[in-house]
Amino acid sequence: MRLLTIAASVACVAAVLSACGGGGKGDSVSVFDVKAGECFDAPSKVSAELSTITRIPCGKEHLREAYAVATYQAAAGASDAYPGADALSTYSKGVCAQQYRPYVGVDYLDSALFFTYLFPSARSWEQDHDRTVVCFVTSSGEPLTGSVKNSKR
Repeated sequence: MRLLTIAASVACVAAVLSACGGGGKGDSVSVFDVKAGECFDAPSKVSAELSTITRIPCGKEHLREAYAVATYQAAAGASDAYPGADALSTYSKGVCAQQYRPYVGVDYLDSALFFTYLFPSARSWEQDHDRTVVCFVTSSGEPLTGSVKNSKR
């Protein structure tokens, strides 16, 4: 399971976590199997921890598009113990902001879109040795249609 954190406005939080989907039916995939370039619908239930999400073809309306998958890098000499949600959130914000321009084609601060991310929960860190952060592009509530890759939005 991974923790879902939103790095955008309150309106965006409501849109991403609402049960009203963007694209309809898709296939349920493990959060451990998400790849950059894949598009997803909103979770059907509001939950801080997710184990699966609904993948939607990017040509259909969707609410999120994965644009980066990164492995958490602890500071040199740090223990391998779970660093906590605050440290993982800080790391996720940095890596997602850094990877935004290469994927979307415009700096995050100049974009009309937002980003959100998933990072390991304490349970997935310990049980699954999960160190992966997944970054998603999202909108302020309107569904996305088509990929945002190189869209310069």
